[in-house]
Amino acid sequence: MAETSYAEAVARGVWRSGADLVGYVPSVTVAPVIDSLVEADGGAAGSSPRVTPLSREEEAVGLVGALPLAGQFGAVVMQDNGFGNALTALTTFSVSYHLPLLIVANTRGSLGEYNSMIHSVSQPVPAWLEAAGIHTLHLDRRSGVEDWEDVIAEAGVHARMTFRPVVVLASFWNTDGKVA
Repeated sequence: MAETSYAEAVARGVWRSGADLVGYVPSVTVAPVIDSLVEADGGAAGSSPRVTPLSREEEAVGLVGALPLAGQFGAVVMQDNGFGNALTALTTFSVSYHLPLLIVANTRGSLGEYNSMIHSVSQPVPAWLEAAGIHTLHLDRRSGVEDWEDVIAEAGVHARMTFRPVVVLASFWNTDGKVA
């Protein structure tokens, strides 16, 4: 049996969370996760019946975050530097209206980061989320693949149980030798 990659573990965790739809903001750093989500849903070339690209993070929060209004649940896959765009939508929509949402965000600016600019944007993200009262979990290479899948699945359950967004900040760098 082939070893599960971190990207596959993320995808399995998202689907186990009960997500009906996954929106993502395209990025090379989350591309392996997107590919795994799409493949698991029977699609190709970046989209499938339940996985769709979106242009900006606040659009993802607005569209996918509104699914509970129709009795469904959604997840967003993005980079953590996108919280600069998404924070207003999260606080004035998801948090204020008690709408559960799972967000899995690739963290940037840690070990192995090649882009020196990204540190100034990504470093304060955990503090921003805490200040906004958004429950946040952290994953990195110190956690095994099984932990990633389980934590992401449980984060989705927690979001639905608490009627709030839950963010999993996942450092894909230095996991299985790939970006994700």
